[in-house]
Amino acid sequence: MTVLTRMRETLREEIRRAVLSAGLATEENIPEVELEIPREKAHGDLATNMAMKLTRIARANPREIAARIVERIDREKGRICDIQVAGPGFINFFLDRSFLTEVLEEIRAAGTRYGCSDVGGGQRVNVEFVSANPTGSLHLGHARGAAVGDSLCNILEAAGYDVTREYYINDAGNQIRLLALSLEARYLEALGKECEFPEDGYRGQDIIDMARDLVQQEGDSLLSLDREERLARLREFGLKRMLEKIRRDLERYRVRFDVWFSERSLYESGAVERVLKELDEKGYTYEEDGALWLKSTAFGDDKDRVLVKGDGSYTYLTPDIAYHRDKLNRGFDRLINIWGADHHGYIPRMKAAIAAQGYDPERLTVLVTQMVKLFQGGELVKMSKRTGKAVTLEELMDEVGIDAVRYFFVMRSPDSHLDFDMDLAVSRSNENPVYYVQYAHARIQSVFRQAEERGLSPAGDPETLSLLTEEQEYELMQALAAFPDEVAGAAQQLTPHRVVRYLHELASLFHSYYRAHRVIGEDEKQSRARLALLAGVAQVLKNGLTLIGVNAPDRM
Repeated sequence: MTVLTRMRETLREEIRRAVLSAGLATEENIPEVELEIPREKAHGDLATNMAMKLTRIARANPREIAARIVERIDREKGRICDIQVAGPGFINFFLDRSFLTEVLEEIRAAGTRYGCSDVGGGQRVNVEFVSANPTGSLHLGHARGAAVGDSLCNILEAAGYDVTREYYINDAGNQIRLLALSLEARYLEALGKECEFPEDGYRGQDIIDMARDLVQQEGDSLLSLDREERLARLREFGLKRMLEKIRRDLERYRVRFDVWFSERSLYESGAVERVLKELDEKGYTYEEDGALWLKSTAFGDDKDRVLVKGDGSYTYLTPDIAYHRDKLNRGFDRLINIWGADHHGYIPRMKAAIAAQGYDPERLTVLVTQMVKLFQGGELVKMSKRTGKAVTLEELMDEVGIDAVRYFFVMRSPDSHLDFDMDLAVSRSNENPVYYVQYAHARIQSVFRQAEERGLSPAGDPETLSLLTEEQEYELMQALAAFPDEVAGAAQQLTPHRVVRYLHELASLFHSYYRAHRVIGEDEKQSRARLALLAGVAQVLKNGLTLIGVNAPDRM
């Protein structure tokens, strides 16, 4: 329990005790005590609407009720400097904030674990993200989903959830056959043979490079094979090479996965056929126009969906149903999928399919990442300078750097469109949000180096820390004390951008404080107290940046 949590619990108990002592309610009907932070500082540090909640129970005017509560509150026990009744009956508390120095010891003791909690209670969560078709390099949409997904997993783990990170490999179906056909065409082309490129084939540079490597390894030996055998060899070669490239890019991007799940395994294990059979036995399928349909409208979808087309091939939905059933059967309490904007309409049918199998569809949550627009020199960047095709994650990391890419992709809610300014992302200015936060950490490290030269170390004793009495010092300590709640809230609400917003606000408080106050001065005790404050800020900045996969540099 953090210092803020302890303080709030103490105050809640004092309010509750005062209500009961004043005879305004009984143990049986007393409302829950709610505390909130007022929007304006003039209204105190915390406020409660308890008097209004008691109006019907106590049968009195809320301001009168508030006055009776205030009379019976133990100010010393609640660490209260002043209490004011405002408006229709709000009770505003002005706290003795000296208790906030306790957070500096909490941070020092917890170190990299500060901010962690057990609010998740070990709940098993599967987060599936990226899952790009292995037919080309990862692009901007994948990059945003990867940053959001990985950051969310870090935050969930910090909040006490048992997280499995999963990548679904689309290694079956038409797109993989198109990969093989495209690679065959480029292979023949590399050998100087005439060939017709498939109409919907993949024309990226990746395919051309793979074909050239294939010629170097195999020569023209594949020409002697039966065509289906040749396509099978090409499919396996292309799939392996593409997955290796995707893994390399993701590892460089600081994204890891616990499970790489193969779509093909669903067919090989019979999982797809089993799920179709079970849906049929439950009466949730029917045949019409030569196709097999799922009665998804019975489970909230806007129309029924085809499972098996007239030619006997499966739609995308069918293996997806088997895949989600597999995840649920693996014992996960909750499934979180992070999909691109073009999958928004797919959510209702997936939830319907889960419900048709007898599971609670609310166990699935889908986060949709919206489109990214890339700008450079004030102009919209539509194509890669290297290839003339879509800009890849690899190119963006090369141009901008991993820290900036990850920070920019996580700093906005994933369901909002994002304009990515490449010039801003590489600039060394306060307008660059990632530079602004990282510079706060580096600036503190510079102060520590100066302190070490003078033989000064951060204070750890309460007496010296009690010298932190400036308003900006209290604001910083209050922000530090709020960090665990921010992480827990981001986990519960699935909002990783909340951590980024917090980091920017903390960095802003620090920069303002640093400009206004000399950390290392003539008074040794005060200097050591302020060094302890800066140590807390540095640790929290580093912990927060780590959650979103961004470095906290010591020098810039």
